[in-house]
Amino acid sequence: MTIGVVSDTHGRIDAWRKVEVLFSGVDLVIHAGDVLYHPPRLGCSEGYDVPALAESLNQFPAPVVIAQGNCDAQVYEELLNMPVQSPYALVEFEGLRIVATHGHLFSTEQMIAMGKRFGADVLVSGHTHLPVLERTDDLILLNPGSPSIPKFEQGGRKIGSIGLITDSEIRIIAVDDGRTLFNLAR
Repeated sequence: MTIGVVSDTHGRIDAWRKVEVLFSGVDLVIHAGDVLYHPPRLGCSEGYDVPALAESLNQFPAPVVIAQGNCDAQVYEELLNMPVQSPYALVEFEGLRIVATHGHLFSTEQMIAMGKRFGADVLVSGHTHLPVLERTDDLILLNPGSPSIPKFEQGGRKIGSIGLITDSEIRIIAVDDGRTLFNLAR
C-alpha cells in the first residue's frame, strides 16, 4: 500500500508534473486543499494553469480525495471529477484511518482532538506550506508542505515537498530530487 499526500498545489501544473512522477504507482492520493487557485496576495505565477492541473487530476490513475482549502472556490470545483470535501475528508484504506483537513479552520490542538475523535491513525493537513511529521500519542500529524509555493528551507533554498504513506513508514520527500526530508515508522 502506498498513499500519496499533497497540499497547496495552487494551480501550478509544473509542480504537479513533478508530483505525478513521485506518485507513480500509488494506490490513493490525498490532497489537503488549495488545489487550483493561487493565493490572492501572490497572484498568478509561472506554471499556473488551472485547466491543465484539473485535467491531470481527473486523469490520474489512482483515486484522489480532496479536503477543501481556503483558496478552493466552488467555481473551480466544476472542473474536477471528484468532490472537494469540507471541512475535512475521512478516508479508510486498507485498515488505515486518515482524516484530512486543510488546516485553516482549526488550531493544531483542535485538529488533534478531531483526529482522536474519529479514531484516526494519521491526521493530514496543509495550509502552512511547511512540512510536519510527528507523533502525538497514537496519532501521526502529517503536513506534506507544498510542491508549488514552498516555505520550507534547507541551506537557504526553498524545497517543495509531498508525503508518502506506506505499510511501514511515512516520509516527506523533496519534489525536485525525491530525497527523504523526514520519515517516521508507522
